[in-house]
Amino acid sequence: MEKGKSLARKWAVQFEDHSYTSDIADPPGFNRSPHQDPDDANTSRQKKDAEVAWKSQKAWEVAQAPFKNLMMMGFMMWMAGSTVHLFSIGITFSALWQPISALQSVGKVFEPYKDSKVDTLAPKLVFIALNLAGLALGVWKLNTLGLLPTHASDWVSSLSPAQEVEFAGGGFIN
Repeated sequence: MEKGKSLARKWAVQFEDHSYTSDIADPPGFNRSPHQDPDDANTSRQKKDAEVAWKSQKAWEVAQAPFKNLMMMGFMMWMAGSTVHLFSIGITFSALWQPISALQSVGKVFEPYKDSKVDTLAPKLVFIALNLAGLALGVWKLNTLGLLPTHASDWVSSLSPAQEVEFAGGGFIN
């Protein structure tokens, strides 16, 4: 190439050229003026306020979601009965695992709703409390199944087991 020649390509489009005018009208809502309209500032503020309200509402919905799980788990545990078998043990350990995993990920759950104007402390506390209630429900079910070591004889093999307070038998009369 010769010195002084432009390095621009033959088919390149230069967008800096503002001399082009068209008979086509601007689309509705388009404003060519560089200054901002006061109505736009109000609209922008309203959008931000609506977004803050939406984030707060969604944070509360996420915080109250474990309540539905708590009710479902309680019903499933009631339906499983109080005998030790595969189904009741599976439901009980599921009832223990879900709150534990939810408590480990509290920060990740509320990350999308984190904002300087959105207070997520109260929803987080509700979320934690409901998951702790679910964990307590699972521990209670473990106790009713007799799988929790609650007596000294459960820990030391030389001690005799706890005495049964009550015994129920079949309907045979001798």
